[in-house]
Amino acid sequence: MENQGASVVISHHILDGKQQEYEQWLDEIVPLTRDSKGFIDHQIVRPIKGLTFVYTVIIRFDTIENLRSWMDSDARKRLIDKAAPLFRKNDHYKIKSGLDFLFETENETKVPVRWKQFLVTWSAIYPLSLVIPLVLLPFLRLLKIPANHYSDGLLISGCIVFLMVFAVMPNYTKLIRKWLFK
Repeated sequence: MENQGASVVISHHILDGKQQEYEQWLDEIVPLTRDSKGFIDHQIVRPIKGLTFVYTVIIRFDTIENLRSWMDSDARKRLIDKAAPLFRKNDHYKIKSGLDFLFETENETKVPVRWKQFLVTWSAIYPLSLVIPLVLLPFLRLLKIPANHYSDGLLISGCIVFLMVFAVMPNYTKLIRKWLFK
C-alpha cells in the first residue's frame, strides 16, 4: 500500500524576462523526466502573462521510491543548478501520495503512516456519512427537489468531501496530532 503512486508539485518563481529561457530549460528536463523509471505523466501550469510569474509542475510516478529517485538524481540536480539563475526563489517542491494532503499542516512536513491515515479518514467519514443524509435529504425535499438516488448521492458525497477537506480534517488532525505523527 505504501507504493501506490506519488506526485510531486514543483513551484518555480521565474525572474521577469526569463520565461523564454525557462521554457527552453523545460524542453531539456521534460524528456529526461519522461525517461525516468516509473514515470506516469506530468502537467505544467504556466503563469498568466502580466499577472503571475510562477510555473507549477506536477509529476506523477508509480511509486514514491521512483519519484524520490528522480528528484534526487544527479541529472535533475545538474539541470536545477543550470536553471538556478532564472529563479526568483529556490527550487521548491512537495512530494505527495494518496490522501496525504488531508494530513498536511503548516508545521508538519512528514506524513503519517498509511494505516493511521486509513483509520483517521474512516473515523471522520463514517459519522459524516450518517449525519449528512439525515440533514441534507429533508432539506432537499423541503425545497421540492424530487428524490433521486444519483443526484442525492452526488450532493451527499459532495458535502462530505467538502467538509472533510475544509473543516473536519484540518481540525481533526490538529486534535490527534501527537498520535498521528508518532
